[in-house]
Amino acid sequence: MVRVSKRIKTLQNKIEDREYQAIEGLKLLNDCATTKFVETAEAHISLAIDPKYADQQLRTTVSLPKGTGKTIRVAVLTKGDLIQQALDAGADIAGYDDLIATINDGIFEFDCLIATPDVMPSIAKLGRVLGPKGLMPSPKAGTVTTNLEEAIQDFKGGKLEYRADKNGNVHVPFGNAKFTTEDLLENLTAIQESIDKNRPSGAKGRYWRSFYICTTMGPSIKLNISDFREKVFQ
Repeated sequence: MVRVSKRIKTLQNKIEDREYQAIEGLKLLNDCATTKFVETAEAHISLAIDPKYADQQLRTTVSLPKGTGKTIRVAVLTKGDLIQQALDAGADIAGYDDLIATINDGIFEFDCLIATPDVMPSIAKLGRVLGPKGLMPSPKAGTVTTNLEEAIQDFKGGKLEYRADKNGNVHVPFGNAKFTTEDLLENLTAIQESIDKNRPSGAKGRYWRSFYICTTMGPSIKLNISDFREKVFQ
């Protein structure tokens, strides 16, 4: 039997068994961040899709207008003169053979991996180690590109990739407990709009099933998706 700490029990008692409006829920989220470290704010969304079908898959990026609240380490896999160009553009790591070897050894000193198209054949063999960590470069995600400077700046500035898991759930960080309610709302708006804009063609009927937010160590808060979208974001 899982034991619930006194802190969590106290926080759970603050949350009513109902759906909250966006602003109300975000204020409560900040109240629930009571640990000694700065907790990440997370959105957990269940969608009515089955990603085993190609026309019901969701994988894309979103640029958070207020940033992620984290320092994003960017690695670039490329060749020749582009290695120095990537470093000059702000990449934390850049290389080819040496970076491939490091990744094969299971060492990941980066949060985002960008690659140029010419090295993609070499990256294919890294899929078994990059895939499970969600770090495999993809043209759709903007992590396979010839415009290294723009891509590096975008991902360091708050752009992040998200995808629906095998059960149709999306998990996205959207800031941290030090953000103001207004900043969290702006980031959450961007996520909601991105998910709607990239609705898979095979998704039929009601798209959103449920919408929860929480901090890293806090209980979940259910948002009223109809109110959230219709009153706040339109």
